[in-house]
Amino acid sequence: MALEKIIFNYLLIFIFAVSILVFIILFFIPAPYGKFTRREWGLRANPKIAWFIMELPAVIVILICFFSGNKVTNPVAIVFLSLWLLHYIQRTFFYPFLQKSNKDTFPILLIVFSILFNGLNGYLNGRYLFYFSEDYSISWFTDPRFIIGIIIFLSGYIINLNSDYILRNLRSPGEHTYKIPVGGLFRYISSPNYFGEMIEWIGWAILTWSLPGFAFAVFTIANLAPRAIASHRWYLKTFSDYPKKRKAIIPFIY
Repeated sequence: MALEKIIFNYLLIFIFAVSILVFIILFFIPAPYGKFTRREWGLRANPKIAWFIMELPAVIVILICFFSGNKVTNPVAIVFLSLWLLHYIQRTFFYPFLQKSNKDTFPILLIVFSILFNGLNGYLNGRYLFYFSEDYSISWFTDPRFIIGIIIFLSGYIINLNSDYILRNLRSPGEHTYKIPVGGLFRYISSPNYFGEMIEWIGWAILTWSLPGFAFAVFTIANLAPRAIASHRWYLKTFSDYPKKRKAIIPFIY
């Protein structure tokens, strides 16, 4: 077990290092899916299948970690698991199949990278919360970190769901052209879906008060902030009537 803990710590360091690298790269090369899809990334798959395959490891691995851990009856651990699954069950079993795209636009190489990350991230968070950590007592539910964190997490979750709903309903069936999204936080920023997801995992880091949770929040920001900025620039370039006061990722600020 001592060897696993050493490997675990090195994997945590790896996540932080990769986050820095991803943040830098994505400022120059947007991830090639959605509006930034590019054929030169090789074989591509349907986004519905891609998202399902990519997100599934986060569900499977966290469940394995929970049931193989030593906190199966701990109420706080059960809440942690429930919050994780709240996001990833929606992301795995609902989000992909609500999409309207039927074209093969998602690079298989990106699917592979995502499977590896989601599996690793699920392991780091699950193994820490359900095995390596000290027991979270029932009093954690009244701790300010848990209360503030769960409010932030659920706020981000709702923002993300609402923003995805608006984006899905921009186009009529069979329509493939991009349009300017309106409503919700789209009044203020170009990518509230990314903003909501970043808020979610910041909340997760706070409510679990864990280094793996913090690493996940850092990686999420490193992955999505550059994409939000690239999307904002794309909208401004593509639509002459795009709202000039709308910010990229943080309402009223940037």
